[in-house]
Amino acid sequence: MKWMFHKAPVWRALLVAVAGLAALAATMASPVAAQNRGATRPKVDRPDGPVWQVIRKNCTQCHGIDDYAFFALDRNGWQSLLETKHKSPLAEGTPVLSDQDRNTLLDWLVSKFGPTSTPFPRTYVPPEITEFFSDPEAILVLNRSCVSCHNLDRVMKSRYSPDEWRVIAVQMKARGANITNEDLERLVEWLGRVKGTNANQ
Repeated sequence: MKWMFHKAPVWRALLVAVAGLAALAATMASPVAAQNRGATRPKVDRPDGPVWQVIRKNCTQCHGIDDYAFFALDRNGWQSLLETKHKSPLAEGTPVLSDQDRNTLLDWLVSKFGPTSTPFPRTYVPPEITEFFSDPEAILVLNRSCVSCHNLDRVMKSRYSPDEWRVIAVQMKARGANITNEDLERLVEWLGRVKGTNANQ
């Protein structure tokens, strides 16, 4: 009994520490704390076949493929970018890509990120939100912001993580969707909660 009484302050301190860690974990798990505060980046699907072989051999040692989505260039624009940004360090001014590899890559870049595409915004940083959409509020915003270009079946049948929903929403805003950044974030939170990868609806 004496030993237990002597150690009581230690146990109290330990319990306080555990309670503090539990509170911190709960805060980190909340929708607001979990929001990404860095600039949102695009997500480009990896191509297959010869295009991927060219990219893997010549490009991915220095950068990923997502950065391509920041541009919307014609063939001359992409060729100029490749020539100015991708030179061999071993021989000054020597192109890194062979003619065949360059043409393969250019064909894909122009088809996917040509002048008629919309470049991904470079500056979107998710604002912090403290109010969240109910189901009717989210549907109202979807109807106001999305149905002028496509029906809602595309949204309702999809399942993405919140980060993936954010990328899609920012792309849609860049293409003209009528939505504020705050409503975009509320919509992203709702989509991640209701139409996320673990959603049952």
